[in-house]
Amino acid sequence: MTSTTTTTFTRTNARYIAGKIAADLRQIQLFYGNPSDTDIDRYIDEAVEYLVAGYLHMVEYGFRKDGGWVISLRYEVRYDGTVADTGPGRVHPNADIGGSSFYTFLRQNDAFFALPSAEQSAFKAKLPVNRSPGTEPGHINGHWEPGKSYSSGGVGATREMWRPT
Repeated sequence: MTSTTTTTFTRTNARYIAGKIAADLRQIQLFYGNPSDTDIDRYIDEAVEYLVAGYLHMVEYGFRKDGGWVISLRYEVRYDGTVADTGPGRVHPNADIGGSSFYTFLRQNDAFFALPSAEQSAFKAKLPVNRSPGTEPGHINGHWEPGKSYSSGGVGATREMWRPT
């Protein structure tokens, strides 16, 4: 006897994962004063659209100074059902963010870049965040701390935190 299971990823699954990212962003807001509630809502809506479409490779949120991340949360997405689901939180509360500003960086995956440029533009036009092309910032005076992962419906995001040493 053979059994096959099929998982369909839905907007509800995407909202579940994005809700955990929102909880992390609200903890950053609590500790560091940014991003605003409005910006968090926009980032989460953007993440949902990317997740539903299957186009998100990585997104990073945090504070940067002199072109490098001081503290950040990086989420890398896998669409292969290999990511476990854990609880959000445990953001580092004591980074010196003096002179820094809140910043985000998003990288699409190969499925997005396989689209014709008109379809890429149409997809980006409906997003609540208008991103400009740029170079991914480096990371300064710290180290990566892995440990969180969020998943639903066979899609998941692993979270690493860049934190000061």
